[in-house]
Amino acid sequence: MNQTDPAGSGESRNQGRPAPEDAPDLRRVGAHPDFWYPVALSRTVRRGRVVAAVFAGERIALFRTRGGVVHALEDRCAHRQVPLSMGVVEGETLRCCYHAWAYRGDGRISQIPYLAKGDRRPPRGVRGYPVREAYGLVFVFPGDPDKAAVTELPDLPAYGSPRYRTMTFSRTVRCHYSFLHENLLDMNHQFLHRGVVGTLHPQLLGHTTTPRSVEARYLFTHAGGKRNRGAGLLAGEGLSGKDSADVMTIRTEYPYQTLDLVPEGAHHPAFRLWAAYVPEDAEQRTCHAYGLLMIEKPRVAAALHLAWPLIRRFTERVFAEDRMAVEAEQRAWDEQGEDRNHEVFPLILDVRSVLRGNGVPLGAGTPVCGAGPSGGCATVTAGHRPAYGGTGVEFPAVDGN
Repeated sequence: MNQTDPAGSGESRNQGRPAPEDAPDLRRVGAHPDFWYPVALSRTVRRGRVVAAVFAGERIALFRTRGGVVHALEDRCAHRQVPLSMGVVEGETLRCCYHAWAYRGDGRISQIPYLAKGDRRPPRGVRGYPVREAYGLVFVFPGDPDKAAVTELPDLPAYGSPRYRTMTFSRTVRCHYSFLHENLLDMNHQFLHRGVVGTLHPQLLGHTTTPRSVEARYLFTHAGGKRNRGAGLLAGEGLSGKDSADVMTIRTEYPYQTLDLVPEGAHHPAFRLWAAYVPEDAEQRTCHAYGLLMIEKPRVAAALHLAWPLIRRFTERVFAEDRMAVEAEQRAWDEQGEDRNHEVFPLILDVRSVLRGNGVPLGAGTPVCGAGPSGGCATVTAGHRPAYGGTGVEFPAVDGN
């Protein structure tokens, strides 16, 4: 474990070191599939409807049955490969729009309407993904289905708590997911947000690193300049607008990220953020950012209702500025064909090691043994996902562009 200096110098006892020369480029490391990933907002998957989703080039058809249950299937009919997301929900099954083949929630074919009783039928249907709903999101488990039952969803006690109200975010960002992890952890980029937060001085109080996580604590002080009203309301300053010294704790717990802000003198976070960055294309150069911002309710409940639009505009503007920066980083990587960053901040060197160590290398014929929490071996190739569950069946990926 890499533990920070208890004296509060912000320096780690084991300074973050550059990756070994033979370490893979982090931007060529994919998100490990053996976790629950959000792929849609629950409210978008309406009863009796089907919605297209994606994880790392794997197209997924989500559908909610008439009974209200959500299922996730490989988004291609076993017959002619037409997307099942173009299909029709009938009762508890999903029917392809082309030849009306019907599928159960586990991906098995339930009916081919024009075949006679003795006609030959396909040996299998399509892949069915484990799926769960929580926190207003639809999660799928794109990895080994046998591990889904023993892999927990993220624990968000503030969600649904009477103390907090939740604001949900869902945005596509054209960059590798690792840039977003680095962006949130490295609070030294506050100059980027000077137009909305004024002059902020972040002081790293310390950070802790384990094989699966990095946690950093910052002390924030406002040193002048115009501060957006929504920023003050989000930080729990209330209507007085009084500045305070806030402690912010940010944690990457692979593959998710959290942020808590506790104002000076407070006993509870003024807000808590949970975020997941879900790769969309096979090369993982684009991801979808899902965020749950849980804001503490003031004593006068109506005050938060009035402040909600201001907080939303503030957070959207900050996110837009962050997206501008990380997408510029991705464009530089694309132009150069490699990571030429000269990173010096030990905290970011540590999170890169965590992301690299828990992900799966992308590339033709890359063996993946013992990567991430699942152990075991699999092969990730440019056009295929690993074969899981010992079935001997591979599930081909499609071009995510």
